[in-house]
Amino acid sequence: MVNTSIDATTSGATRAVDDATQKRRAWSVLIVSTLAFTVCFMVWMMFGVIGIPIKKMLNLNSTQFGLLTAMPVLTGSLVRVPLGIWTDKYGGRIVMTILMALTVPAIWMMGYATEYWHFLVAGLFVGLAGGAFSVGTPYVARWFPKDRQGMAMGVYGAGNSGAAVNKFVAPVILVAFGWAAVPHVYAAIMLGAVILFWLFSYSDPSHLVASNVSFTDQLKALKDPKVLKYCQYYSIVFGGYVALSLWMVQYYVGEYGLDIRVAALLAACFSLPGGVLRAIGGVLSDKYGAHAVTWWVMWVSWICLFLLSYPQTDFTILTVNGPTTFHIGLNVYAFTGLMFVLGIAWAFGKASVFKYISNDYPGNIGAISGIVGLAGGLGGFILPILFGVLMDWTGIRSSAFMLMYGVVWVSLIWMYFTEVRRTNVMAAS
Repeated sequence: MVNTSIDATTSGATRAVDDATQKRRAWSVLIVSTLAFTVCFMVWMMFGVIGIPIKKMLNLNSTQFGLLTAMPVLTGSLVRVPLGIWTDKYGGRIVMTILMALTVPAIWMMGYATEYWHFLVAGLFVGLAGGAFSVGTPYVARWFPKDRQGMAMGVYGAGNSGAAVNKFVAPVILVAFGWAAVPHVYAAIMLGAVILFWLFSYSDPSHLVASNVSFTDQLKALKDPKVLKYCQYYSIVFGGYVALSLWMVQYYVGEYGLDIRVAALLAACFSLPGGVLRAIGGVLSDKYGAHAVTWWVMWVSWICLFLLSYPQTDFTILTVNGPTTFHIGLNVYAFTGLMFVLGIAWAFGKASVFKYISNDYPGNIGAISGIVGLAGGLGGFILPILFGVLMDWTGIRSSAFMLMYGVVWVSLIWMYFTEVRRTNVMAAS
């Protein structure tokens, strides 16, 4: 009887130690993964700053500039599905390490590019860094219980703030040493991130998902209407975030005539909350549900984009005292304030979409998150090109926001007919 009691006590103590070790490892994985993703996103968004002097050097039009900034996003999007599947099969630690290491030579070589096609090709290889999201999301989620997965994925997703870090770091290097120094510094930072990630991350064989499913079979998930809907949501909150993060510095320079350093600083008012506050979005999604958070995100986006869409306008009316001219348009302060609010909304939305996924597909997070991430990334690739085309066609800079406004309308209508009519959102929130 005494021996049984001692064995039970020992077993309980062992479990307590194991639980403490597992918890410590989970938080270590989350922290170092978030750091690695921040660096990857910083590299992924590099053209948002260095693209401006490159545009001037190569005499590019807005469409060519849009393609230049979007090229890394294309690769980062296309690799998301296979990376999500490989993460399920081989584990996030090994996949993330290899992925980050592969980008280092491409980042370094970009500093020696001289022709437009050089930048496009280099951008394709650098874009691999964008695939880190589909690796880290299932990797960190599986280290935490279900009721904490929204928080974990939200914290990891806060690595999107690498877009803001890029706007703080790249202009300083660019002004001091020229644009070519930026890729060289970023290559060194990425190499350091690879080493730190390997040293402080862990593997857990129980997190692996044995699967012989091919990429083609996995893409069949797109036949699921819910997956398509989540792809649409994510193409706004993530694809739009990526596109505007790439577009905003040159928008400030062109629309308000600001210096590139000031423009980058103001653009970070959108990029920073759009990344950092994703963790809060994860917590809110755990507490109130993915549906309620996403619904309010879409409405806030609709209002902000409506106001941002209005171009600088002068109009004249005839009064009893003769013609009178009025000006309507957002000044730089009002514009930045609206972008700040939009960044917060999209931060919450990015987390809430992945809370949907963890709720509906708990055993297949890696693959489904890869598909949804692919849709979001393709949004981030297509939108900057469309921004440039609209700019060249209409000559109206705010046409970028007009396009986003229309896309948000689609999501609001879709969400209303598939979710809102079946749920009391006011009561849920």
